[in-house]
Amino acid sequence: MERKEHKQHTVIDSPYGPLTLVATDGALSGLYMTEQRHRPAEETFGARDDRPFGAAVDQLTAYFQGELTTFDLPLNLRGTPFQRAVWQQLRRIPYGETRTYGELAAALGNPAASRAVGLANGKNPVGVIVPCHRVIGASGGLTGYGGGLDRKRRLLDFERGTALF
Repeated sequence: MERKEHKQHTVIDSPYGPLTLVATDGALSGLYMTEQRHRPAEETFGARDDRPFGAAVDQLTAYFQGELTTFDLPLNLRGTPFQRAVWQQLRRIPYGETRTYGELAAALGNPAASRAVGLANGKNPVGVIVPCHRVIGASGGLTGYGGGLDRKRRLLDFERGTALF
């Protein structure tokens, strides 16, 4: 018999709009913005319960205040082995820096996989904490972001210290 996962969620305010945090079996498994591409249906988030999110809320608050540059939270990320490898590479991009899809593909040992890296990047279930916003096109321009290009630009400007709130 397959064990049923226990999911809970909460919603917090941020400078980029409400963020829905989802925990699966007590570990963060989702961070979704409003109108985000690939956002799961609300009914899959479990009951609303703020209790399992104390550390995540504290770290996100510190991040948005410019006091935290690296998150240290237990994550429960579900995806293919390739997606999880891409998401692990995303966590290695330093705060305030960017990488191209091609650079991530090369870091994974497959320089021709930039398109597949882009698809995996777009399926990242824990935006901001797993910083998919730090990935840019080969020309240096902003390309797709599940939370919208305006949010991506604002997050990058914030991390570079050039944001205006």
